[in-house]
Parts: sequence; structure tokens; C-alpha cells
Amino acid sequence: MWLYNVVLGLDLKVLFLFTFVFIIIADFLKNRNPPNFPPGPMSLPLVGNVSGMDMKRPYVYFTKLADVYGNVCSFRLGGFKMVFVSGYKTVKEALVTQADNFVDRPHQAMGNRMYLGETGGLFMSNGETWKRQRRFALSTLRNFGLGKVTMEQSICEEIRHLQEEIEKEKGQPFNPARLLNNVVSNIICQLVMGKRFDYSDHNFQTMLKYLCDILRLQGSVWAMLYEAFPGVMKHLPGPHNKIFSHIDAVLDFISQEVESHKKDLDRSDPRDYIDAFIIEMENNHESVLGFTETNLALNSLDMFQAGSETTSTTLLWALVFLIKFPEVQDKVQAEIDGVIGRTRQPSMGARPNMPYTDAVIHEIQRMGNIVPLNGLRLAAKDTTLGGYLIPKGTSLMPNLTSVLFDKTEWETPDTFNPGHFLDAEGKFVKRDAFMAFSAGKRVCLGEGLARMELFLFLVGLLQKFSFCVPDGVELSTEGLSGVIRAPHPFKVHAEAR
Repeated sequence: MWLYNVVLGLDLKVLFLFTFVFIIIADFLKNRNPPNFPPGPMSLPLVGNVSGMDMKRPYVYFTKLADVYGNVCSFRLGGFKMVFVSGYKTVKEALVTQADNFVDRPHQAMGNRMYLGETGGLFMSNGETWKRQRRFALSTLRNFGLGKVTMEQSICEEIRHLQEEIEKEKGQPFNPARLLNNVVSNIICQLVMGKRFDYSDHNFQTMLKYLCDILRLQGSVWAMLYEAFPGVMKHLPGPHNKIFSHIDAVLDFISQEVESHKKDLDRSDPRDYIDAFIIEMENNHESVLGFTETNLALNSLDMFQAGSETTSTTLLWALVFLIKFPEVQDKVQAEIDGVIGRTRQPSMGARPNMPYTDAVIHEIQRMGNIVPLNGLRLAAKDTTLGGYLIPKGTSLMPNLTSVLFDKTEWETPDTFNPGHFLDAEGKFVKRDAFMAFSAGKRVCLGEGLARMELFLFLVGLLQKFSFCVPDGVELSTEGLSGVIRAPHPFKVHAEAR
């Protein structure tokens, strides 16, 4: 019996050793790099480079990775391998020069589950479906005011509500995050649903909370672990499961709006994106190109995710930087007083005459670095980038942080400096390395709307109020990382001018 146990023990050890060696060899064969593939840190079997990654600030980690391995380097997350591109010239090469090659999205475990296996909404769809849906969204939003005076009027109406809410605080410190999210989200609501919500509306507030939580969790370590080990993570408890339950709740909220629209739809006079989409479904029956009710809800979800948190977070960063640099706040207010005054409604027509304000907004976006990384792209064919081979099917991630802080493109990249966008005569200057909205064919769908909102909302705020923080408080510019990089929570005093 003793000898049997010894032999059995040896057999089990040999079996475990064989299994371990087999796994190592299989992992190596599956994940070995082709010749001239971009370099990167040595990865461990099965887990890749997860153990060495800065989970709280991944964009900082990837920027430092470029310092070691160059502007085109590789990284492995579990079994998911990707190439990171950094620096203005290299990112431009990928997104603009090779736009056709890097336009599609790769398969992503979390994205596939989030989008219910459908065509992928506006963000994750590819090919003809993506082209058709993007064109339809752009033309429809333009029809309902994007870039027109009617949209200016809607934003200015929301500014009045914003000013009234701030006045209710009577100079006492308050957290501006929820209020700014309310006003920006209401603009998306008007485009998508044809109406605005009262700030006390329970369903509206619940939807905004879920959207905020989704974006925060998508940028967390839990989402990264899900992408690295989807087969395991989908069966495990944890915060990552809230992403899917929250998305279901938001989609249900949108679907209720769709059903409401169906009941009083005037096919000769659509009111908003939902109306226009329903009519398109009925007229063309193009379900293969994403014209389904499910995809209508997913597209609307994408518009809310891309168009509300990003802009409201940028406005939060605006308060941070204007408070930290009160001389900049004073100078913007002086320009507002000289061009528009304190009582006249802000308008986009005034922006060409307000170069300093325009420069400050751009510098807030640059330093705020709202979207530190970009959406993943997929190489449609074998190509080269930075002298390295990028095989067909490779996932590529543009590092927008490295562009906005590129030392070869910005005079003082780590310092808040509106002069980056001004010439010697004080006129506004466009900068090619300003990629806050990404670049190429996947450039932000709502860029025009966001630019309008940022200018009008900021002018509307500084017309009526000066902002500061309670005595002894020092605002941080470090930020909290997620899909969107947001400031640490803070309170402000709004002093009536």
C-alpha cells in the first residue's frame, strides 16, 4: 500500500507537470509574435501583462510603455493582444493616413455582451451597417438643429435653467457635477426624444446615475479582467455585472420612449431621432443595416454615453482650471463683457470675436484629457506602422493622452497654457495635435454639438457668476480614471457678478 501511494503520488506529479508544460507550450504557440511585430514587455502565460499594469491610471502606464518600447508597442491582456500607438505623428498615421485600414472595431467580449449580439449600435458596429447608421445619425441630428440657431436656442434655454438652479444655492458651496450632467443630458434628450426633463424627474435621474456608473465601471479593473478572462468573469460575482444590469435598465427607459413615440407619431413631421428612425424602419425595411427597434435603443444609448458625460465632465474641468487660475477666469469674463455683455444671450456668432475664450476652452479640453485612450481599431489588412508589421486582424489602441501631451507638439505640454491656441497677435490658432475628439473616420459623431455646448454653457456661466472654492481647499488636477477621466468631487461657491 505504501509503495502504491508513492507511485500514485509520482503519477499525479508527473500528470500535473505535463499539464503545466502543455499549457505553457500551447500558450506560447498561440500567442507568439510574427517577425518584426511591435516590441513590448514580457508577458506571463495565460495572464499576459495584467500583473504589471497600473489599473488605476492605465493611460499613464501605456504612455510610459511608449517611452521604453517606442511609439508602436504591444501589450497582452490575458489572451487578448493589442498594439498601442502613441505620439501625434504615429496616431495620425494610423487614424488619418491609414483611415480605411483602421476603421473597424475588433470583437470584444464585453462589447458583444453589452450590445446583445446585435449590430453594435453606433460605437461597436462595422462595415456597411456602421456607415449607414453613422450617416443617418448625422443627417438626422442636423435636421433637428445640430449646427443651427434652433439648437443654440435650446442650449440657451437650458442655460437659463442652470443659472436659476445655481442662484438657488445663494452663494453656498455646492457640488456642480449633478447639475452640469442634468443640463447637458437634456440637450441629448431633446435631439433623441424631442423633450427635456425636469431636474427632479426620478426616472431621468436614475438613467443619468446608471450611465455614469456604466462609464466608471467600463474603465475599471473589473472591465479589464472581464475582457482578459470572459469565460471565467461572466460566471463570477462582482461590480462588472452592474454594467450589464444598468445597460438593461437604460435600454428599457429608452424603449418606453420608443413605444410612446409610436402612439403619436406624425410621419410627415418627425420630431426627433426616434421618430426619424421609426419612419426609416417602416419605409425601407433595412433591418440588415441595423434598422431595428433593438438597434434604435442601442444607438440612443451610445448618443447618451458619448454626448452627456463627456461634455459635462469637460465643464467640470473648466471650473477646476478657472478656479486654479483666477486670472484666466477674469480675462475670459472681461472678453465676455466686451463682446456679449452680461445680459445678452450668448451666441455662436460671437465666438470668432472671442479668441481668448475659445483658446481657454481648447486648453481645458487638452489638459482635462477627458478620453485618455481611444476606441480599439482592427487592422483590415497587413500593414506597417512605425517600421513594424501590423498583421491583419490585429487590435490597435490609439493613445490620445500621448497626443495631447506630446512634447514635440506643445510648447509647455504639462502646463495649463491658453497660449497654445493663440498667435502673437492674440488670434485663435487651430492645432493639428488637438485630438480631443479623436480623428479620422471614427471622429466623435457629436463634435459639432459638443463645441457649441462648451462655448455657450461656459459663457452663460461666467456671464452671471464668478467661481471659487471654500477657503483652504486646493483642487486636484490628477483626476479619476475610467473610460472618462473626471475631476475628484469638489464643491464651489458661485458668486453673482
